[in-house]
Amino acid sequence: MSSKEKLLKRFLSMPKDFTYEEAVKLLKDFGFSQVKTGRTGGSRVRFLNEQYPEYPIKFHKPHPDNRLKPYILEIIKTNLVDCGLINE
Repeated sequence: MSSKEKLLKRFLSMPKDFTYEEAVKLLKDFGFSQVKTGRTGGSRVRFLNEQYPEYPIKFHKPHPDNRLKPYILEIIKTNLVDCGLINE
């Protein structure tokens, strides 16, 4: 099993300790790239896939802890399903 498959399997289990860095790697594996949200974006981040511009993934970076909240994992999962990149 490749590291990409392991990361996807871990993500789909919806762990409580999934980190922001793991999410960035997962999204990059699916062709998403982080884009600037503007000068006053603060902790907001946005990821776009050029093949699916109608499905941006937007959320706030976690702080002070690095773990993503369960609702953010759901946002990511829903967008990946909507793009047809993963099955539910």
